[in-house]
Amino acid sequence: MPLILPLLLAVVLFCIGVYGVLARRNVITLLMAFELMLNAVNLNLVAFDAWRINDATGQTLAVFVITLAAAEIGLGLAIVLLLFRGHGHVDADAARDLAEQDDAERNELVEQEKAT
Repeated sequence: MPLILPLLLAVVLFCIGVYGVLARRNVITLLMAFELMLNAVNLNLVAFDAWRINDATGQTLAVFVITLAAAEIGLGLAIVLLLFRGHGHVDADAARDLAEQDDAERNELVEQEKAT
C-alpha cells in the first residue's frame, strides 16, 4: 500500500479533530475531538514505521500514546462528571464564566471581612 493513503487519512482525521476543538463548546465533544487528533498522530506513527525495516519504534510510540490517551480521557471524564454534578451542564464557555464568578465572589467576601 502506498504511504500517501494512510497519511491522507491521518490529515483528514486531524482536521476533523481540530474543527471539533475549535467549533464545539461541549466538553465531552472537545475530549472526543482531541482523541481523534491523537488517533491521527498514531496513524502517522504506524504508517511511517511501516516503511522502516526491522524497527518497531513507531508502533511502540503509538502504544505509549494510546496509554496516555486512555489516562487523559479518564481524567477528563472525571472532571466533566464533577462539572455536571456541580453546575448541571458541560458547556466549556459557561464553566469558564463560573470560574471567573467564583473569583469575583471570593474577592467580595475578602473585602467584606476586611471591612468588619
